[in-house]
Amino acid sequence: MSEHEFYMKLAIENARAMKGQTDPNPLVGSVIVNDNRIVGIGAHMKAGDPHAEIHALRMAGEKAKGGTIYVTLEPCSHHGRTGPCAEAIVQAGIKKVVVATLDPNPLVSGRGIKILKDAGIEVIVGVCEEESRTMNEVFNKYIVTKRPFVTLKSAVTLDGKIATSTSDSKWITSEDARREVHQLRNENAAILVGVNTVIKDNPELTARIPNGRNPIRVILDSTLRIPLESKVITDGQAPTWIFTTPNHSAEKREFLESKGIKVFVTNGDKHVDVEETVEILGENFISSVLIEAGGEVNAAFLEHKLIDKLVLYVAPKVIGGKLAPSFLEGTGVEYMKDAIEFSNVTLTQIGKDFRFVGYPIYVS
Repeated sequence: MSEHEFYMKLAIENARAMKGQTDPNPLVGSVIVNDNRIVGIGAHMKAGDPHAEIHALRMAGEKAKGGTIYVTLEPCSHHGRTGPCAEAIVQAGIKKVVVATLDPNPLVSGRGIKILKDAGIEVIVGVCEEESRTMNEVFNKYIVTKRPFVTLKSAVTLDGKIATSTSDSKWITSEDARREVHQLRNENAAILVGVNTVIKDNPELTARIPNGRNPIRVILDSTLRIPLESKVITDGQAPTWIFTTPNHSAEKREFLESKGIKVFVTNGDKHVDVEETVEILGENFISSVLIEAGGEVNAAFLEHKLIDKLVLYVAPKVIGGKLAPSFLEGTGVEYMKDAIEFSNVTLTQIGKDFRFVGYPIYVS
């Protein structure tokens, strides 16, 4: 590992520690080194707060002058809720800037680098670039498309089942895997399920981890069948948004809205329009969505090519039976050549279970 990689990986670790806190902003970490000593370190903590570079510069103080700053994302050049970091780096007398990746934000995109170079600062770009891009996969999509990054998560048996034929699903995976799922919820801005999941399980859809945040709970309910005593309606632990169709009860909608529930009407007929749902979520500044639904909802999003990432927890057990539901239903493909493949696949053992992570490859 080179010296630049060592310090950049440290900056990346600091940025990752803030996962789930910064959206819709990116995860950014920074380290300042002078005379082979770390003199400043920082991470962006939440939208509106100082950026990582500013935290590092404040810690370094006068020791920043003549030093090298490592930043996981190109320093910003625009005036937003905070000032331009590129200008602050110039004013601090930094001699060299090492950047993992350029900022995909159209407001920045190379302008921060230009400010630094115009000031005579040496700039190196591309150290640990892939690692930084992956860390900010949510931001990289949302800042360009204004659509949320959608992760489909499910827990299945070896034969792909999510429950028995009697709908019993507690528990398919081990406590270790379930603990990870709560972390996933904490990291996403919203969690999405279909109304059947609410009716069958009456879930809370919260992130039960210390100092965690609860995502906005998104329910797809084409006719507003949701029981009024459901926890997502009554517990007040997180906002609940319901997406429906014109075929709903106006009276029930009025009651739900009186309880603080947001109701969005999509153009779907029998089913909620999932593409419109994703558009509306993006318009409402939801940068990431975790889907924890049943097979029909999962299939609808996958068939419309709306899934960006699949996280599948696989338990070493089988259920069997034609009536036992699977995590992916819908119509499916007719020919094996049309099966959806995945890239950048990783398989990790989590307790007794295995976590599969992959990114679907869609063919136009």
